[in-house]
Amino acid sequence: QRGSHMPPNLLQFHPPIGIAETLGQGVRRIVAPNASPMTFRGTNTYLLGSRGLVVIDPGPNNSDHLRAIMHAVGHDQMISHILVTHAHIDHSPLASELSQKTGAPIFAFGPASAGRSAVMQRLFDAGLAGGGEGIDNDFCPDIVVPDQAEILGDGWQLTALHTPGHIGNHLCFQYKSSLFTGDLVMGWASSLVSPPDGDLTDFMQSIRRLQNTRWGVFHPGHGASVTAPNDRLAWLLAHRLQREASILAQLADAPATASNLASQIYCATPAALQPAATRNVLAHLIDLTQRQLICPLGSLSQDVAFEIMTV
Repeated sequence: QRGSHMPPNLLQFHPPIGIAETLGQGVRRIVAPNASPMTFRGTNTYLLGSRGLVVIDPGPNNSDHLRAIMHAVGHDQMISHILVTHAHIDHSPLASELSQKTGAPIFAFGPASAGRSAVMQRLFDAGLAGGGEGIDNDFCPDIVVPDQAEILGDGWQLTALHTPGHIGNHLCFQYKSSLFTGDLVMGWASSLVSPPDGDLTDFMQSIRRLQNTRWGVFHPGHGASVTAPNDRLAWLLAHRLQREASILAQLADAPATASNLASQIYCATPAALQPAATRNVLAHLIDLTQRQLICPLGSLSQDVAFEIMTV
């Protein structure tokens, strides 16, 4: 269940919609008007800089949000860069129109399929469609940004970190001791990992990579800023390992499908979120298969049953 076991104060995030709020260090946040069970209060769009501005995650294709972004640009300012953490429809579609309006180029790791792992590519080729948040298949950046690339602007510098897991083309952007985390680390819930776009093996590696740095604050794609970021990373890992243990305990009794397991493990989750819960379980099952702890009773797919691997 999204938001379960999270510190309750994080759910008290009630930002003004469409208004630029100052967060410090030259960072401002505008929340888009796309609240939903998947996006919480809406997508966070960030502006950084004092004259030449960078916009991080323009958000959904929404004319009110476009006006809000442009309204936040002062008479002595301009948007010089547009950065996109990943190609989901709540983060990237507005980038194109914002670029046309401002002339600023779009920076990202690549299109929606970029960075997809080999096992997820096989599932995609076999017909498994994306689930959950919606893929922006039309997204195409002007400038492809590899891991560790530095992006220089007017008085600011960002470092791109390729952090697949939520989706293969996911980037985080480091600014001093802060990190714009997109949907890898959110400010209200654990991230959805939905195959074939999400890969749990990659997700865990990305979280562990971030643990190698002592961070000051995370600015996530949804929810409030995370002021104890390394604690959140530890929570995310523990949460996933707890979910893995629950799945293995269920499979120890009998083989089961992702749907069967989700209905047993996410029994308190609203019906509308059960498909997302099933995809989260499938992500765990694929990861456990890759680690040779379980095996599918047939070709790897969304509907196949899995059993504990016997030695």
